[in-house]
Amino acid sequence: MANIKSAAKRAKQAVVRTARNSSIISGLKTEQKKFRKAIADGDLATVKAGYSSLVSTLDKAAKRGVIHKNVADRRKSKLSRALKPKAAA
Repeated sequence: MANIKSAAKRAKQAVVRTARNSSIISGLKTEQKKFRKAIADGDLATVKAGYSSLVSTLDKAAKRGVIHKNVADRRKSKLSRALKPKAAA
């Protein structure tokens, strides 16, 4: 346990932030799984809607500092590559 008042406050803040960040990351993983499943099923309408939703979620997570901006950009690039062959077919 912290001996200094400011250290105790920082510990409490860390618990709250960790819970918030894990919630955002969990939602992000869920959306990614739904997107991959829609691609595997070949449902083009769901894929396009899921793509825009997932990109928005990635951008928000990067803006809040939950994930790094380059990680968000890399994942968006990977998603668009996965989307491209299905859109052309």
